[in-house]
This record gives sequence, structure tokens and C-alpha cells, in this order.
Amino acid sequence: MPTTAPPSSELSRTETLYLSGLALVCVAVLVRTFDGEGEPLVASLALSGLAFVASYAMIRWLGPTFIKAGMKGRDLSKVNNSHYIPECMGGICAVVYLLTIIVFIPFPFYKDIVVATSGGGNRDVVLNAEFVQQGRLLHKFPHSKLASYLSAIISLQSITLLGIGDDLFDIRWRHKFFIPAFASIPLLVIYFIDFGVTSIVLPTFLQPYVGRELFDLGILYYGYMSAFSIFSPNSINILAGINGIEVSQSIVIALLLAFNDALYLFTPYPHPATDSHLFSLYFLLPFVGVSSALLIHNWYPARVFVGDTYCYFAGMVFVVVSILGHFSKTLILLLVPQIFNFVYSTPQLFGLIPCPRHRLPHFNARTGLLEPSVTKWEKDKQPRPIIDKVLRLLAQFKLLRLKEDEEGQIAETSNFTILNLWLVWRGPMREDRLAKEITLMQILLGLFGLFVRHRLALLIFREDNLSIRSAV
Repeated sequence: MPTTAPPSSELSRTETLYLSGLALVCVAVLVRTFDGEGEPLVASLALSGLAFVASYAMIRWLGPTFIKAGMKGRDLSKVNNSHYIPECMGGICAVVYLLTIIVFIPFPFYKDIVVATSGGGNRDVVLNAEFVQQGRLLHKFPHSKLASYLSAIISLQSITLLGIGDDLFDIRWRHKFFIPAFASIPLLVIYFIDFGVTSIVLPTFLQPYVGRELFDLGILYYGYMSAFSIFSPNSINILAGINGIEVSQSIVIALLLAFNDALYLFTPYPHPATDSHLFSLYFLLPFVGVSSALLIHNWYPARVFVGDTYCYFAGMVFVVVSILGHFSKTLILLLVPQIFNFVYSTPQLFGLIPCPRHRLPHFNARTGLLEPSVTKWEKDKQPRPIIDKVLRLLAQFKLLRLKEDEEGQIAETSNFTILNLWLVWRGPMREDRLAKEITLMQILLGLFGLFVRHRLALLIFREDNLSIRSAV
């Protein structure tokens, strides 16, 4: 059975060669983008490769430093594990990511800054298109686009500070729960100024009763987006507890969002949402780069722990691209496992049932397999009658493992997380197999969510916005 060895801070010769080669290729591609008009998507791919290299190397090099600073822990799901491994390594990825998207700022605006303007960003004087390519002439700079980009960076920096603070000071749940809403304020302000749409399209079967196709939610729509910004970071943080699961689910969601973006970029006709989905890709590609480096170190058997920083940071990346990219409802369809996990966890999260500090699956050292962790009930502390009935009903539908004592009272119940529920359904299994099966479930449900978004939705809506053509 695998044990966790003390982490090495040295890169092997093979790793050094691969990382050096990848970095050189990425730099060469990045330099070539200046020969044209910046090629921001190509530049983003190149910077994502450099972000992977930087994250991979820094995770390895800074591991011992984190351990010396006390940011360390033991992997409880391993046999005879007496070695500490570094925690909060997601903070490294978050910092590298933020630096990457800051360095990337000139590329989406290269044509506006260098090719088509005097460099002054004159907002008022605009020349005809036929003169734009003739030197550094006056041109209207897209200040709203730049404002969206900068507001996204501010929100991501805010949530990263929250995550680092949580890892350092172990902030209590009720104190940190609403902080992501404050981090989303820059996004909501820019959404209000630049877009401002608060109407939703009603299903066709409701339109005859309401008398309209669109229904304006007004300020409630901003409340919805604020609540969504709270849920997304916390949902990644709740679905955790085994090696690799936080990062793998995040990479899957990011890749599915990137695939959804590609659907709008490779249409046979100009699409009005092209810029919004390019904006999304600019933020998702570097995220996949840094997350891939972290996953290599966090996959079973883990050499590092990601910490709360990564969970909050990953969730806020999805909030940023979905709000400013105007597809928050699509993201909801990709977060079905996280939504189910949250709803399933509510009895313990809201104190209806005792909630231990850690609800990760129980490691059986004799078999080397993970089993559902449990909440034990004392004879003098039994659940209230209505809760007792609900627990027994859930057990009958295989949504819970329940054991009774000799008197028929509840002795223990499995903890309310999707990881424990999966073990109830599938039986004890190795940690890496559990992570693979949950990740595969995320992939399949995500693909089905996109199918629902672009195909099944046509059953209750008149059209899918993917089929809308640009007026240009």
C-alpha cells in the first residue's frame, strides 16, 4: 500500500529538460505574436504554458519553505505516514495565475494601443476604418473592455487574499461564508455599467400567462449573481477530502467552459458573443495551466495539499468568466455535482445533524481502502423524531448508511457528502479510484449539461443563442 514519502524540492534532470523545453517554445511563440496584431489567443496559450512551468517549479522549490513556516500536514489516508507535506500550495498557483493575466493585459489591446492608436487612448477622435492601419493614428480605445479585465483581476485578488487568510488563520465558516460576495462587487459594478441586462427569457409555456417573452428581475438579478459568487467558491471547497479531487473537478469544469467558448468561436457565421467568449478563454487557459501543474503534485499519492486558497480562487475564476462572459446559467449546468453535494450536505452544514470538523471518507488501514465516515449517536443524544424518520427514509433509498444498536436506536449514520454517498453506493475502494470515478462523473454530467443547454433547452425556449447571427 502506498505511503507518502517526504517531498523533494529538487527537479529531476528529466523534469528540468521538459520544463526548459516547454518554456523556450512558449517564449518563441509569444515573441512571434508581435509580428502581427498581437494574436491574443495564441499569446494566452503561450503564457499558459509558462504559467504551468512556473507553477510546477515553484511548487517543488517552495515546499520545504512552507513546511518550515508551519504550513504542513499529514495525509491521514495513507499507511504508516509520519511525514509532513506542504499545505496551501494552491496559493502559489493563484499568485502565478494573477501575475500571468497581469502580464497578458497588453495582448488583447495590442491592436488598439500600438497598431491603431497614438498611444494616448483618445476616446473622442475616431477615424474611418480605411485609415486605421496607416500608422499610429487616433482610434477609439475600448475602455469598457479594459475595465472588465481589471475588475476581474481585482475580484480574483480579493478572493485569493481570503483563501490565504483562511489557510493561515483558519477562519470560522460563518465569518468567511459571505466574503466572496464582497469580492464580486467590482464584477457587478462593471456588469451594471457595461451590460446591465437583468431580464430573463421565459419558457414558451409560461409566456401566454405572463403576456411577454422577457421578465425583468431588476435588482434581484444582481442578488442572484452575488449569491452565485458565494456558492461557486464554497462549492469547490465542500467537495474535497481526497487527493486530487479539488483540482481535477476544477480542471474538468474549466475545460468544459472552454469547449463551450469554442462553440461560439468556430461558428460558420459571425457571432455577437465572440468577444465575451474570447474574454472567457483568456482567463480559463492560464487557469488550466497552473491547475495542471498542481494536479501532478496533488494526485494520489499527494506530495502537496492545495489548501482553501485554491478552492476559493478556482470558484471565483468560474464566477468571473460566467458573469462578464454573460453565461452564468450555463455554469450552473456544469456545477450539478457541486449543487447536489451542497444540498445533500445541508443537514450537517446547518446543524440539523451533528457535523464533525472533517467529513472526509474514513481510511481503513487494514484494507487500505476508503469507507464512508460516520457520525455517531449516543443513546442519550438521539435525533429528534422527525429527523429520525427522515434518516431512516434516506437509508431505505440508499442515500445514507445507517446502523442501529441492539435496542433499535440509531448508532451511527454516514456523513452527508457526495464522496461518502459514492462509497455507500459503490463500496470501499482505493482513494485514487474514488477520485477517478468522481471526476468521470463530473465529465459526463458536464457534457450532458452542455447538451441540455444547446439542444434540450429548445424544447421550452424558442431558440438557442448559439444560433443567433451577428448583425454585422
